[in-house]
Amino acid sequence: MDSQPIGAPVDPVTPLSPSRVALAGRFVLLQPLHADKHGPALWEVIRGEANHSLWRYLPYGPFANHGEFQADLKMKAAAADSVFFAILDKANARGYAALMRIVPENRCIEVGNVLFAPPLQRTPAATEAMYLLARYVFDELHYRRYEWKCDALHARSRRAALRLGFQFEGIFRQHRIVKGHNRDTAWFSMLDSEWPERKANFERWLAPENFDTSGKPIHSLSHLNGVPHE
Repeated sequence: MDSQPIGAPVDPVTPLSPSRVALAGRFVLLQPLHADKHGPALWEVIRGEANHSLWRYLPYGPFANHGEFQADLKMKAAAADSVFFAILDKANARGYAALMRIVPENRCIEVGNVLFAPPLQRTPAATEAMYLLARYVFDELHYRRYEWKCDALHARSRRAALRLGFQFEGIFRQHRIVKGHNRDTAWFSMLDSEWPERKANFERWLAPENFDTSGKPIHSLSHLNGVPHE
């Protein structure tokens, strides 16, 4: 008898492709990215020398002017292999993120190209945006693996992945060349079997009763997800 091990069988669910849909929460609204609609407000909060650090670990940017930025947004909005979402604080665009590297046959998908302008950073809206995308991926599209990748030197992105409930998997050494520099890539994932607990933690953190009168969360999401520090 053949005694070689083999992986567990997988239920034959066919995942859906991400669509250009709106995803609404209490703090934030995600809309399909549209350069003319979202570009002007987004440009106003990312322009300037002080915000060049926003682009340090991204393969594009910074942009010299609004025209260059708009052209890049138009390419993103029209991408055939990714779906970009503008992140709005219910009024103005404050960032974007994409569902990308979509592999339906393996039910694997990645969230990437995440850009949070300063007004969005470290806010409940930013966390809720990531929750809405994860819920969409697992509950509506039926993927089994959700990935997060970043430059291994990008400490804030690595902390964010852990806080959001992704698990660190390792480093792909000399994975890419970005803007003439080496990039080792840190890989993180969240699985469909982990999602029910992660979803409950997101919803507990986002609940109105988790915020004090000053708007500060009472329980940290890192703590709920078993990460030592927020």
